[in-house]
Amino acid sequence: MIYTCTITPSLDYTTYLPELRLGELNRTSDVFYYPGGKGINVSRVLQRLGSSSIALGYIGGFTGEYITDLLKEEGILTDFIRTEDITRINVKVKAAEESELNGPGPSINEFQQQELLGKVQAMTSGDWFVLAGNLTDSIPTSFFKEIAAICGENNVKFVLDTSGTALNNLIDTKPFLVKPNINELGDLFNVEISTKEEAFFYAQKLIGKGIQHVVVSMGGEGALLVTNDLALIAEVPKGQVVNSVGAGDSLVAGFLASYTKNENATEAFRYGVASGSATAFTSDLCEKNDVDHLLEKITIRSLAEGNEK
Repeated sequence: MIYTCTITPSLDYTTYLPELRLGELNRTSDVFYYPGGKGINVSRVLQRLGSSSIALGYIGGFTGEYITDLLKEEGILTDFIRTEDITRINVKVKAAEESELNGPGPSINEFQQQELLGKVQAMTSGDWFVLAGNLTDSIPTSFFKEIAAICGENNVKFVLDTSGTALNNLIDTKPFLVKPNINELGDLFNVEISTKEEAFFYAQKLIGKGIQHVVVSMGGEGALLVTNDLALIAEVPKGQVVNSVGAGDSLVAGFLASYTKNENATEAFRYGVASGSATAFTSDLCEKNDVDHLLEKITIRSLAEGNEK
């Protein structure tokens, strides 16, 4: 089973405007409510791609209940831990430019932390644990390192998709998969990365730390997969980008949906890039038909040799 964990979920209030006028009354044309958070996005895309998962994390209040109900309607299993804080609301404004207003995450106490630890300890060989999104400051880094250690002891594949200080602090836990974007990869090494070759160089350094798969997303420039045996670049198909939110999460979900079926990293990479691109071309997260349609348009080649795969 794949378990996704979102420490700070959100109810995403997404609205569309022809123009955002700051300091004035703006009347919206369309409004949508989505269950948000990177781990939740991974679960939602997995479900659409025909793969089951269980969504873990912390929720509270009426917004937490609403998120649970929305996920249930989509057929997604949940095992959330209750908090005293109301789950945050994030406002996404889609106008000429995208703007976001994200609320604060919950404060997680020691008892609630131990609840999550117990759920991870119950996972068994062959399970997957995806830790994705912002990790609240109320939980010490040592807690997440303990989770990673438990995953290693129980042969549970640990997937890490976070950023900033959290990513830097947890990069030595030897995850099965990490997915930094090109800026996040540079931040890990305090450098500015501007070329695919530079991204490959620093992704190799992560492989040297014991990480098995490094996927570097580079926006319109495509994505890079590096393992001990592979150095692949994927060129994304052309299309109108209408939604950048969730594209990276979709890439992770697509990779897992494929890899859990055939354990072929190259094909999982292709499916992940197709999933991320499909989300970028739509107003919500991708659907399977859109992903399948884009698969044949994903060009993958060896970065070292320039050979197409």
